[in-house]
Amino acid sequence: MNEGEIRLNQTTQEWVIYAPLRRFRPEDFQAQTNIEATVIDNNHNCPFCAVSEEIILEMHRKSSDSWQTRVVLNKYPALIPLGKPKRKTEGMYLTMPGYGSHEVIIEHPQHDRHLALMDLEEVETTIETYHQRYLALMADANNLLVIIFRNYGKKAGASLKHPHSQIIATSVVPQRRRWQEEAAQRYFDRLGECVYCDIIKHELETCSGRRIVGENETFIAFVPYAAEVPCEVWIIPKLHQADFGSITPKEKKDFASLLKDILSRMYYKLNNPDYNYVINTNARYKAEEPQVHWYCQILPRLTTTAGFELATGMSINPSLPEIDADFLNS
Repeated sequence: MNEGEIRLNQTTQEWVIYAPLRRFRPEDFQAQTNIEATVIDNNHNCPFCAVSEEIILEMHRKSSDSWQTRVVLNKYPALIPLGKPKRKTEGMYLTMPGYGSHEVIIEHPQHDRHLALMDLEEVETTIETYHQRYLALMADANNLLVIIFRNYGKKAGASLKHPHSQIIATSVVPQRRRWQEEAAQRYFDRLGECVYCDIIKHELETCSGRRIVGENETFIAFVPYAAEVPCEVWIIPKLHQADFGSITPKEKKDFASLLKDILSRMYYKLNNPDYNYVINTNARYKAEEPQVHWYCQILPRLTTTAGFELATGMSINPSLPEIDADFLNS
């Protein structure tokens, strides 16, 4: 079962990925029972400082001949592009091979060059790398969804300090994503408008920018009205755009500029917090539809998810979005 598989939880209708290449023996889990996991924070043991894997893509800064970003396969992938994603039944259960792809984007050759402190050209190169790999992975018709994400710090699930992001392509669409699509579809069917476009208009006009923390010609950044965690920020294109793959060169520059600005503010105002961000783009066959809209969601890890949240799926946020926006703008 080294190739892994994907099984459907019949009680929730949610898919679960089983990735044996990420864990080798059941006893491996015992080491983490009483010992807190640590982040490798020195370059002597860092696999990204001296890459030995095959390089899928290498990007250079315009002002330098040396590389800035490199893309490699994850050594411990959640999914791999082997076989075909054909479903089969096992009695009442449903399973399929763990088809997909799992890549690591090394964002900088310098071991401790945090994205929030990179110069704008370096962040632009990172976004360009995201875009090129997104398009390449979506060229495989078996991949239904491509997710780009960044885990920064121990609380966010990072195991290496070296600046990096990840990109995973899946042959199934997670139920959470379908719920979001369906909610957007119901809104559109009722009002004939994209809910995300209406949120942007509402934040800019009706709310007098109360929750807005950044803006440029093509993007807006704001603390969402129903933020799940303190200081959560969305960065979203002002014009309707369902697919991250459709982003233009001008939009890539504007996105990079606003992403750098927000991460820098979090770095200084929140004392360099652990965080996750994810580019929420839409599944194959939804990319040109008028009711869905891609955005980048930044989630600082300032609180801990506990039993109630796990049991209900509801978030408990101790901080009001309006207060968070004022703080980030101060």
